[in-house]
Amino acid sequence: MKTALLIIDVQNDYFEGGAHTLVNPMPAAMHAQQVLTAARLRQLPVVHIQHLAINEGADFFLPGTPGADIHPLVEPASGEMLVIKHYPNSFRETTLLEYLRGENITDLLICGMMTDVCIDATVRAAMDAGFTTTVIGDACTTRDRELYGKPVAAAAVHQAYLAGMAALGGLYAHVITAAEFCGNQ
Repeated sequence: MKTALLIIDVQNDYFEGGAHTLVNPMPAAMHAQQVLTAARLRQLPVVHIQHLAINEGADFFLPGTPGADIHPLVEPASGEMLVIKHYPNSFRETTLLEYLRGENITDLLICGMMTDVCIDATVRAAMDAGFTTTVIGDACTTRDRELYGKPVAAAAVHQAYLAGMAALGGLYAHVITAAEFCGNQ
């Protein structure tokens, strides 16, 4: 069993002043930073996932803009893998699966932004690829949504998606907090 940490899309456009601000991105990023620090101390492989938008009409994560940069709280260190993606699923048309298999990774620890989009898509793809996955729930966040013309608060969306990942005894992922992960050092 070998574990790697994936930090997905913790990028400037999701923070205050960015082009696609999420709800409470700073607490999630601070938890991601704690997890990153603990993973580095444990000498776990770390993979940073950066979304660059190339689709027509995209208005955030535009290549070459400061908003597409990884947030300073979780910047890659020398020797850490950086995977560029163009879709919500971090495995789709990227080098991620090849890298993980090449490193004999069996377990994934995942945190980052957009619980209901990029985190969910990546977690489900990871299960399909045979990985055992743990999501650091408080190191993820999303934004308010709308359904049937009514608002759905980001907190409700976040909780529902985490519950779905953990359903059926953790079919897709086990969900823990940053403190639970960091407390096991």
